[in-house]
Amino acid sequence: MKFDSDILIVGGGLNGASMALALAQGGMSVILVDALPTQVRKANDFDGRGYALALSSQKLMSALGVWSGIAHHSQPILDVKVTDGRAGEGPSPFVLHFDHRELEEGPMGYMIEDRFLRFALLDALEKEPRIETISGETVVSQEQTATGATVTLASGKTLAARLLIGSDGKKSQTAERAGITRDNKDYGQTALVAAVAHDLPHEGCAHQFFMPSGPLAILPLPGNVSSIVWSETHENADRIKALSDADFLEELRPRFGSFLGDISLAGGRFSYPLTLSVTPKMVAQRLALIGDAAHAVHPIAGQGLNLGLRDVGALAQVIIEAKRRGEDFGASDVLARYQQWRRFDTAALAGATDGFNALFSNDNSALRAVRDLGLGLVNAIPGARRRLMREAAGLTGDVPKLLQGRPI
Repeated sequence: MKFDSDILIVGGGLNGASMALALAQGGMSVILVDALPTQVRKANDFDGRGYALALSSQKLMSALGVWSGIAHHSQPILDVKVTDGRAGEGPSPFVLHFDHRELEEGPMGYMIEDRFLRFALLDALEKEPRIETISGETVVSQEQTATGATVTLASGKTLAARLLIGSDGKKSQTAERAGITRDNKDYGQTALVAAVAHDLPHEGCAHQFFMPSGPLAILPLPGNVSSIVWSETHENADRIKALSDADFLEELRPRFGSFLGDISLAGGRFSYPLTLSVTPKMVAQRLALIGDAAHAVHPIAGQGLNLGLRDVGALAQVIIEAKRRGEDFGASDVLARYQQWRRFDTAALAGATDGFNALFSNDNSALRAVRDLGLGLVNAIPGARRRLMREAAGLTGDVPKLLQGRPI
């Protein structure tokens, strides 16, 4: 088989772009195929989306060479406060407070707008000679053999590589064509996402407010602006989506509270249904899955992108180190190392977010008492609190080199 590149990546989002850069910097040739046209990927409009990058994810971006150009657009997450309550009644007195000063490494993470992270990755892709990006094209078929993988694009063009990586989201056609099934669970919730400006400074503090119909995350962006991820039942969300901006804010205010003064919209609004979607395996013959193509979790802890970037770091390290040893980096035994490395972390986070949502998204008085007591107990035990902080920052376990800020 004649190969057009070492690696083919389907899906050019944040995970796919990061994967391409990590592999190229390790000496691999990469073709990245993305369905979105270039002009769409480079759109500069602010739609309110932001990401909570764990400290380890920020280290990966630094190792890839993209962080220095966007650091000034980021907001360090200095504190996180987790509370429980009802809209209009305020939070319960039991607060779980994470303070970054308990970590030696610095902030727990950084908030950054989608557009700045996306632009930095696109710019790095264009400057990397080992990467060829094909935009505005979709894959219509694929074939995996013992020696390599071939894909056919909608235009009729075929591409072959030693390994195919699927980074095409939780409805991954790459996984489906390979016969990899998915376990799906509808949470009965829709996330409403927007950015809000507020009168008072947030001081770098992120808030997670659990309500019976779903959690509200208030995440600090630079300036007096925060990104919100507001989970509601599908019925409530459909009603709220149809409101005017002024009425939307009236619905939000009892939930948001007045601790940051008055609020106003600072960008557009959008929404997406919340589901748990996990594949039973992350690899197949000449194929590996990363990010939402392998696991889409509830945004309750803001860990979805971080989970995908840990896939990126682990898979890049497995592939590059195998190649340096003279192994066939796309062989099944090599890919099995990646799956084994990532299996526990992905299952644990999927289970944790699923369990937390079930525990907190209800109005059961007995469960309310248990969870409030639990928040208070954890907050009172420094060792337990610090352990959770380190896990959220991505600093525990077998951390890939890139997520330690080290080259492979």
